[in-house]
Amino acid sequence: MTLSLLHPAADAPRPVPLRRKGRWAASSAVLAGLLLLGGCAVGPDYATPEATGLPAHWHRAAESKSVTTEALGEWWRDLGDKRLDRLMADAVEGNLDVATAKAKIREARALRREAIGGLLPSVDGSASATRLQSTSASTSTGSRVSNLFQAGFDASWELDLFGANARSLEAASANVAASEADLDSTLLTLVGDVASYYTEARGYQARIALARRTAKSQRETAALTRTKFETGSASAVDSSKADAQAASTEAEIPSLEAAFAQTVHRLSILTGREPGALAREMAAGGPIPAPRHRLPTGVPADVLTDRPDVRAAERRLAQATAQVGAKEAALYPSVSLTGSISTSATRVGDLGKASTIAWSWGPSVSVPFFQGGALVAARDAAEASRDQSFVAWKASVLTALEDVENALVSLSKERTRARSLSEAAAQYRQAATLSRVLYQTGSASFLDVLDAERSLYTAEDTLLQSRVAITTDHIALAKALGGGWRRPVDPTPPLVVDTGTGPHLRPLPSSSEK
Repeated sequence: MTLSLLHPAADAPRPVPLRRKGRWAASSAVLAGLLLLGGCAVGPDYATPEATGLPAHWHRAAESKSVTTEALGEWWRDLGDKRLDRLMADAVEGNLDVATAKAKIREARALRREAIGGLLPSVDGSASATRLQSTSASTSTGSRVSNLFQAGFDASWELDLFGANARSLEAASANVAASEADLDSTLLTLVGDVASYYTEARGYQARIALARRTAKSQRETAALTRTKFETGSASAVDSSKADAQAASTEAEIPSLEAAFAQTVHRLSILTGREPGALAREMAAGGPIPAPRHRLPTGVPADVLTDRPDVRAAERRLAQATAQVGAKEAALYPSVSLTGSISTSATRVGDLGKASTIAWSWGPSVSVPFFQGGALVAARDAAEASRDQSFVAWKASVLTALEDVENALVSLSKERTRARSLSEAAAQYRQAATLSRVLYQTGSASFLDVLDAERSLYTAEDTLLQSRVAITTDHIALAKALGGGWRRPVDPTPPLVVDTGTGPHLRPLPSSSEK
């Protein structure tokens, strides 16, 4: 409840002070009772929800003991790529989503400070100087000009008997914690995206190099076939097929180069720079990052604390619960202590003298007798919003469990697939070498060479894609488990610093604004 206090008029009678001790004792008793009631609260008291039905262990992991978030911190260093480590730091520093999340923390903290102000008294000061002219029949001139000077202070303090302001502060505090968890979630997504795009970029480079080597080898085979055709030991059909196969392999290179460039553009944007900023640095090449150790998976219950999106959802549930209490408190009476002291005089020098001072203080009560059902409807709406937050928290827990299980099964199956692909590539490599030797000696047909080289290229290209998939699945598992950036990130510096915000002449509108 907000009350506005007015200065007593200059000609209004001043309050008569109470001089009897009994009246002071009664007033003090009433005030003490009101202050004691200030510790009351209505509405539900929040309790952290328990996630029931969580499995004891992951279906695809043998580990069955809890791990801390520190064990998953900066997991990308296990990939052993110094350039990737530098990109991570650049991304955290320059990413625009991170900047937005930090600004939201500053906003939430400011709103919390505003909520704290609702629990404290408010004091306003005022001063005025007035030139008056009054008309009177008793004077010879018929009018009199005089001055009136006034100054004073008004004070108001809502006692918050039923905890409306305290609930608002509780909601604001939960919002701060949720915003901080949102920043952690943004950082988690960011480092995962940077690692994934970096791995894909190195994969495209490896596939481009493979396509070029294969095309070169196929061109050599085509030259051999033309020589054999000129000597009459090969047909024109064989020569044409050899050239066609080399051209088909070369035709895949531009598509791979375009995909590589687009991936580098995305990496540049993630670091907060223009799309081509990393083109020269990434063109130097490098191996496909590969994890050297397995991640500690812990137990399903760890996602409740390790996953920042789950923490944020839980804090928003706490915020919504506190808002129910604030709306409930609006149904009850509100009490405020108000007071004022002022001085009025016709001369500045008389201000502050005992004869010019007036004061008043006392409680005021507001009782919501009839609001057309608006207050009850607002409370019901807050309860429905709280239910939505509860469902959102449960959904975030289930999503976290699903993410981990999906990443575990994908990583496990891709490792099995990679072993088979590696064996297949080795066998095709041996077959291609033997078929070419036999073709040169005339012991095998060109069709055998053509089929062996095509199969070898497909197997090696698929193996490279599988290696990329293993690393990206490893990254997805790290994200699903809640691993991310663990170093402090300062959200306090603003991005836009205003200058010259004090009183100044308003600038003239430009021609485009007219």
